[in-house]
Order: sequence, then structure tokens, then C-alpha cells
Amino acid sequence: MAVSESKKWILACVSVLLLFCFVAVMSGRVSLDGTSLIRNGGTEELLKSSSNSSMAARVNENDDDEGLNKHAVENPEEIASMVDMSIRNSTERRKLGYFSCGTGNPIDDCWRCDPNWQKNRKRLADCGIGFGRNAIGGRDGRFYVVTDPKDDDPVNPRPGTLRHAVIQDEPLWIVFKRDMVIQLKQELLMNSFKTIDGRGVNVHIANGACITIQFVTNIIVHGLHIHDCKPTGNAMVRSSPSHFGWRTMADGDAVSIFGSSHIWVDHNSLSNCADGLVDAVMGSTAITISNNHFTHHNEVMLLGHSDSYTRDKQMQVTIAYNHFGEGLIQRMPRCRHGYFHVVNNDYTHWEMYAIGGSAEPTINSQGNRYAAPTNPFAKEVTKRVETAQTQWRGWNWRSEGDLLLNGAFFTPSGAGASAVYARASSLGAKSSAMVGTITAGAGVLGCRRGHTC
Repeated sequence: MAVSESKKWILACVSVLLLFCFVAVMSGRVSLDGTSLIRNGGTEELLKSSSNSSMAARVNENDDDEGLNKHAVENPEEIASMVDMSIRNSTERRKLGYFSCGTGNPIDDCWRCDPNWQKNRKRLADCGIGFGRNAIGGRDGRFYVVTDPKDDDPVNPRPGTLRHAVIQDEPLWIVFKRDMVIQLKQELLMNSFKTIDGRGVNVHIANGACITIQFVTNIIVHGLHIHDCKPTGNAMVRSSPSHFGWRTMADGDAVSIFGSSHIWVDHNSLSNCADGLVDAVMGSTAITISNNHFTHHNEVMLLGHSDSYTRDKQMQVTIAYNHFGEGLIQRMPRCRHGYFHVVNNDYTHWEMYAIGGSAEPTINSQGNRYAAPTNPFAKEVTKRVETAQTQWRGWNWRSEGDLLLNGAFFTPSGAGASAVYARASSLGAKSSAMVGTITAGAGVLGCRRGHTC
């Protein structure tokens, strides 16, 4: 009887041991060869190639002191740091977002719920979507704090001014010390690899010249009020520490993108300028225009220089999560030649039309909400500009999952399922029923230090 009880006890111990091993293997804490694993975005491979290679070797030794010392980890803190960095880098690469708000807006869900956003400002650069998603701005540079709103000398700007910041050759993440209104004497000519980040303060660029992004790359413009921009020019303006030159008349755009790439214009409030609110021309491409609030303007957005400028055939622009609001008339956008993904925007006002084009652009409209005006002659979302139907009926314009309200209608053309839309697709569209939630925060956000935005 005692022997039987002993056998039962031994079998029970063996069973518990086997169960422990099984659970450990399945949970990823212990591998089949006895090495420790941390399964998180490539960290397993890091450990195998560093500390775990030593641990595996130790298991295969005779457990003598020489074997243990030979394969011991020399600096455990260094390995822990490497593991932590691997986890962070892998998560950022996959843009998972640590602080999901659950709004369905992938940009905002990526960073907005972090109460320490002001300590993690550069996190924003990993949250881009669409054709401009690789715009890193000044992510890899130092911070530059703008302390002076003046723009007294466009040729020799004073340190501490916005103009002095944007012309530097090095990457910079530009922030503002306090609320300010910046009245620019001449166009603000930006150098490559810059972020202008207005979060946490109230910054207006107004009543003068505005932003010009010309022959540069990797620009992020975020969190600014840009309005009442006026034509300027016929003056000398500096574009870098080593160059200034003569500028002819500028049109008075809020943001002018000229021959540039990897540009992201996000969460700005734009209105009432002399020409366009956002224009992109002369071979510009890899652009995302997202989360902006557009109001009180006639010709909102021009994408493409002219019908004859065929270099714009390479243009790819994503227009996502914007609110086209009160007092807008037309061009939301007006397109030429290129490939345009118009996705999950809220159109609550237009007086002539919402989306127009010429010169055979490809327009992919997905998951937008179009609310037509009361004017019975302005119900059509689309307009082919100065082109006969015999020409435009072959253009690839499609509406997919759009919500059309108050009599709004979208006139499609071309092959609705054509493979050409692959070049005009930059992200997965959400249901148009979610547009109100997705665009609720469009425009400048009321971010405060120590609080979520």
C-alpha cells in the first residue's frame, strides 16, 4: 500500500512538472532547448543572438566553473537596454500606437492619448499615413524653440525666429515657447528635414506671407492657424544659411508645395487666403494632407500645375480625415494628371462643387461624407473642368462607400475596378458612418501640457 501511494506521489510530481514545462513553452518564456525568450517584435532574435546564445552554450557544457564563466553575460544591463530598444523600435516601425484612443483615426490613435505627448513630441513622425507617410520632418534632429514672433529681416533673420529656424541646413523639430502671431514680411522658405510643431500653444501665421515648400523634402507642418495670407515678393529672401535670392510675386497661398516630396500637412486650421489654402505643383509628390479644418475660402486646394505640365503625372496625394467646412466654394481638391486618394473626409459645405479636375487625373474617393448645399444647381460633388464628356468619360474617377446626403451625387467615369486605382490607393478606408468621429478633431488641437490632446 505504501509503495502504491509512493508511486502515485511520484506520478503526480511528474505530471505537474510536465504541465509546467508545457505552459512555459506555450507562453514563450522557455524554449524547447531551455533558453529564455521574450516574444515581442523581434526581441526573441535579439536574445538568441546575445545572452541566449551564451545560455544555450552553458546548458551544453558540463556545468563546470570554466564553462559558466566563459559564456556568462558580461553586462546584463546592456542586454536589458538592447531588449528594450528592440521592443520600442519594432513597435514604432509597425506603428501600433501605445495609447489607442479608439477613434478609428489611425494618426490620432497613434499619439494623442499620451498625457506626456510634450515629452514625446517626435512620436508624431512615426504616425503618418498615406502617400506622405515617410515624411519624417526633423525627427532625427534637435529641438529648436521659437521665442520671437518678429520677421524684421527676411535676408538676415534673427536667431529665435521661425524664419531663422526653418532655413537651417540640419534637421530640426521646431516648437514655440508661447502663444504668438507671426506676420511674415515675405514667404517662409523652408529647408529640408523640418517639423513645425504648434502643439501646446496658439500659433497664428497670418496677415502677411505664408509657407513655401520649394525644391525640398521631408517636411511636417502641424498644429498651426494659417489665415489671411497675402501676395508678397519682389524682394530678397533667404532659403538657407548660405543662400538668399530674389523672389518674384507669390500668390498668397497658405501652404505652397513646389517641386517637393515627402510632405505631411496635418491638424492645421486654414482659411481666407489670397489664393489657395494648400497647393502642390511642379512635380511634387508623396504628400499627405490630413486632419485639417478648411473654412471661408474660394479655391481651397490645387494639385497639379497646368494641363500641359506632364511632370505632374507622377504626383500622388492622400487627402484624409479633413473637415471641409463653412464658407468654402470649390476645389476640395482640383486635380491634374496624377493620382489622388480622397478618403474619409467630411464635406459639410461647398457652393460650386467639391472635387474637380482636368488633364485625366485618377481620383479614388472612398468613405467620404458629402452633404450637398441647398442650392439645387450645386448638388454634384464632381466637376470636369473645361473638358468635353467625350474626353472625360474615360478618366478613372470612382466613388466607393461614400455617403451622399441632401441630394449629393458623384459622377463616376472610366473603369470602376481598374488596376490603375492601385496607384491612387494609399490606406484602407473606414466606413463613411465613422467619418464624424474620425474628423471630430480636425484642425488645431487644444493640447495642454500634462493632459491628452
